[in-house]
Amino acid sequence: MNWYRDISTAEKRTLWGCFAGWALDGVDTQLFSLVIPTLLVTWGIGKGQAGLIGGATLVAGALGGLLAGWLSDRYGRVRALQITVIWFSLFTFLSAFAQNFEQLLVLKALQGLGFGGEWTAGAVLLSETIRAQHRGKAMGIVQSAWGFGWAGAVLLYTVTFTWISPEWAWRVLFAIGAVPALLVLYVRRSIKEPPRAPVLRDPGQVRATASHIFDRSVIRTTIVGALIGVGAHGGYHAITTWLPTYLKTERHLSVLGTGAYLTVMITAFIAGCFVSAWLQDRIGRRRNVILFAVCCAATVNLYTFLPMGNTAMLILSFPLGLFAAGIPATLGALFNELYPQGIRGTGVGFCYNFGRIVSAGFPVLVGHMGNSMPLGSALGIDAGIAYGLVVVAALMLPETKGRKLAAAEPAGSAASTASNASAAPVARRV
Repeated sequence: MNWYRDISTAEKRTLWGCFAGWALDGVDTQLFSLVIPTLLVTWGIGKGQAGLIGGATLVAGALGGLLAGWLSDRYGRVRALQITVIWFSLFTFLSAFAQNFEQLLVLKALQGLGFGGEWTAGAVLLSETIRAQHRGKAMGIVQSAWGFGWAGAVLLYTVTFTWISPEWAWRVLFAIGAVPALLVLYVRRSIKEPPRAPVLRDPGQVRATASHIFDRSVIRTTIVGALIGVGAHGGYHAITTWLPTYLKTERHLSVLGTGAYLTVMITAFIAGCFVSAWLQDRIGRRRNVILFAVCCAATVNLYTFLPMGNTAMLILSFPLGLFAAGIPATLGALFNELYPQGIRGTGVGFCYNFGRIVSAGFPVLVGHMGNSMPLGSALGIDAGIAYGLVVVAALMLPETKGRKLAAAEPAGSAASTASNASAAPVARRV
């Protein structure tokens, strides 16, 4: 942890502010998956309706990420972070008072806007605050906060459902979701807005807009970054959606519903983020993404093609969770280093969240392929396609490790070559 002693107080405050935001975001989001069984019984809704709520939250989260990126470019990183934290806290709290399925569906979708936006706003803020040589480590550590939030949600669920009847316990859990709003007080007092590019002097220039991520100077970066987002999220969602079903229905394994399995997966996620955080500042963003993608594809195929029992599956869950976490732990630093300051939030929001939207097709593809072949084979092929896309796309990007973001070029400056994408223009003459 020598690097942590090297960074300034302002960097540390930003690091822990973003960490807390993402952890609390994880708590609020994971609570729904834990109370689904209670809602099925209490309200008598079907699994399809519960799935619709979860799906609506994820889609809204992707849209929120796109919107938050634009907000951070227009109104500032800190302000966008405050807005998103208040937003998801408010609608998580209001979900506690939902009286029927329709109301909860709307409220959870609105919560999703803040949930998706908080990652984008926080990632851009942290990337512009932490010095280049430690950016990967800081971004990876913040990504691990999701695992701590996941564990926190399980703990809150256990305590609440132990002391309160189920028909009221889930409402209490959602009401607790208002707590993250208090984080805004810390953000307002302790976190400073990163320096911005100089104000435009030429009246013939305009501020960058969302459409500028499709300018000729950065369109290749946007397309390739979006492909990485598609592959990374596609592989992850295919695994988390279908692997439990495959292991339970075709391998007839019983350990999936145990606390041991949940503990292994949460621990593996946190460990994967820390390993990725350390590696990406040593071997670079491209090599790190490629390494974890190849390892993910290999581990999934070991899962689906090797005969194993409960103990072997539990052991293999750790490397699978570790490798799956390593890719998103790299994306924050990578995507931020690909764009100039004026459109950085928009670019990061698009690459990450476009991938989340399109990745919904990968679980569907597994299900479709599973009609004509064993589910394990369909899952292995699908994961191979997703992570193969990550590898190919990563090979098309320049290495960005060590790129300085604070020295962003003024809007309207000349574009540089791919060797320094951070100097791409962020405004055009009209």
